[in-house]
Amino acid sequence: MKTEQERKAIIESINVLLNQAYDSVLDEILAYLQRIDDMEDEEDLQAIKEAREDRRINGTVSWNEYQGYNKETA
Repeated sequence: MKTEQERKAIIESINVLLNQAYDSVLDEILAYLQRIDDMEDEEDLQAIKEAREDRRINGTVSWNEYQGYNKETA
């Protein structure tokens, strides 16, 4: 993970290049970033579905239930 200073430097460099880019390039960059965002959303939804399925198959214990169990056995 990048530090805040590293992130700012990268963003500044990107902004310089974006300000020099043709409009058609900007459109392509926007479309690409939107595709990345959509893919990440799909991955998140898939992870949620898998977690729900795992919970359905294997069961689960909430943190509150776990804490209550530990208090009873202590």
